[in-house]
Amino acid sequence: MNELTVDFQNVFDGPGVPKESRFQAWAQAAWLGEQPSEVTIRIVDTEESQALNHQYRGKDKPTNVLSFPFEAPAGITVPLAGDLVICAPVVENEALEQHKEPSTHWAHMVVHGMLHLQGYDHIDDEDAEAMEALEIRLLAQFGFGNPYEAEETVKDS
Repeated sequence: MNELTVDFQNVFDGPGVPKESRFQAWAQAAWLGEQPSEVTIRIVDTEESQALNHQYRGKDKPTNVLSFPFEAPAGITVPLAGDLVICAPVVENEALEQHKEPSTHWAHMVVHGMLHLQGYDHIDDEDAEAMEALEIRLLAQFGFGNPYEAEETVKDS
């Protein structure tokens, strides 16, 4: 397994955010690259998420996870995967609405975002199926069930 360095930034002032070590484990499991790399995972409130989502995606609302792949200038090689910005209140609310254990949903957001940083997407059905299958397999390593099923029955250990 290749090394992934995680720069963890929790700027959300509230409860419910898992321990940094869990984010590191989830991100490491989802790093499929052949070379060592680095990712920043930033946990934010709805205000910061909404501002970034509006600026970069034209959507004026907070979202669960934003992925910003690092694009090096021509001729420069830097081992940076990019940044993930995860909105704590959105993740917590989605977990409640979807009847999922919060840590299961947090893990899914990290894995989902990490795959985006590596070029995976879900724009068309074929790509979405491939990405979802990979997410399911990666999350199963932690004992988490299929995040795309209506109700999550796996309990956090």
